Amino acid sequence: MKPARTILSAFLLFSGASIILAATSLASRAQGQTPDAPKPQEAQSQAAPAVELPKPKDAGPPLTMTLADALARAQKNSPQFQAAVIAVKMAHEDRVQAGAAMKPSLQYQTAYLNTQGNGISPVGRYVTNDGVHVYRAWAVVHQEMPGSFFINAGPRKAAYEEAIAAAGEEVAKRSLVVTVTQDYYALVVAGRAYATAQRSLADAQHFLQISQALEQGGEVAHADVIRFELQANQAQRTLGDAELGMSQARLNLAVLLFPNFNDNFTVTDDLDAPPPLPGFQQAEAMAKDHNPELAAALAAYHSSRVDVAAAKTAFLPSLSVDFDYGIEANAFALHSDNLTKPGVLQPNLGYFVTYSLNLPVWDWGKRRSQLHQAEDQKNLAQLNLSFAQRQLLSHLYSYYGEAATARNQLSSLQRSRDLAEQNLQLVTMQYQAGEAAVLQVLDAETSMADARNSYAAGEARYRNAVATLQILTGSF
Repeated sequence: MKPARTILSAFLLFSGASIILAATSLASRAQGQTPDAPKPQEAQSQAAPAVELPKPKDAGPPLTMTLADALARAQKNSPQFQAAVIAVKMAHEDRVQAGAAMKPSLQYQTAYLNTQGNGISPVGRYVTNDGVHVYRAWAVVHQEMPGSFFINAGPRKAAYEEAIAAAGEEVAKRSLVVTVTQDYYALVVAGRAYATAQRSLADAQHFLQISQALEQGGEVAHADVIRFELQANQAQRTLGDAELGMSQARLNLAVLLFPNFNDNFTVTDDLDAPPPLPGFQQAEAMAKDHNPELAAALAAYHSSRVDVAAAKTAFLPSLSVDFDYGIEANAFALHSDNLTKPGVLQPNLGYFVTYSLNLPVWDWGKRRSQLHQAEDQKNLAQLNLSFAQRQLLSHLYSYYGEAATARNQLSSLQRSRDLAEQNLQLVTMQYQAGEAAVLQVLDAETSMADARNSYAAGEARYRNAVATLQILTGSF
């Protein structure tokens, strides 16, 4: 009984103090007096006028986009992804050039050699020329055949480098999908949190009105009104934070989607339709067959083997062939006079072939050093390939476990949300009937808001986990 008496005494003391303050205020007004002006510190503590968040300029109706639309836009405007795309194009051109280097080159050469005469013979002063005036017009076919030519080293290495670049593009694409998915559903979750905050504020204001009505009827104490007013103030602040969070989430996504600043868009909320999750064995098979990082490591290993083979061929002889067809005569014509037989025309058009064989003898250990470098790179590439295989399995178990856990928790989170909403409805009716305390109502409101936000976060967690898993497996 002592606690009850203590509470009753405090309530009476509070009521008496309120009556005294009210009487004092009425007396001062009757005497024409005004209450004392607030002190500077008190004036500063008074509520400042509300400041609105910056709003985008009105640019017409907002653009509504799905996740697929967001991914397509992000691929066009992502510098990292476009850099990977350009790298693939450059690698392809390198492969074209490597293939062209294996084929003979054709060029046309023309020259005029003007030699100073010697006044004795018509051949001039230079023994290399057969006349004072020499004209050359050649079509030259040239073919270089080093040792690497016979193992097709250039095109093979270029093909592997192109495969590495293509794998890098796929890695960049899948990483971009994860980033866009996270920002996309962060905006969706922020929108849901804003809606939940709006509902919480409406419920808090509703309970404040109920408590005020019950207080006037003498059914509840003034303490209930105070608690509900505090709850409404907190809900108002939570709504402001939710609005700010939604604005920031929209800006984060807008940076990825638009080449110019634009936040006048909305996203489609499809969290309630989660994608299916394949079995682990199927995901493992997809990861082994469609993992770009493993493909890049494998291509790098094969490329290093080509480098070793090419370094070994540097110890072999190299061959080159030049086939020249045209004229080299004292007259720029198909036929000219024979200098030894005046009046006799001789043909000028013809060909000659030069075969060159280069046999390496001594280079102070340069080729052997290059071979050692290539072998070291091959050993490193083999180690990277083995590590990539182990890392793939480790990430597969981790990412799949995260996705499976998030998927299994969805039903529990949904059930908790439904129960929290039912609990709030029951407590509301009980409070109106005088069968529930104010703390029960406040706890039910908090539980409902937490359950709704937790369910939205759980759905987004599963979507992000699936996108992360697809880095390893590809789309499924």
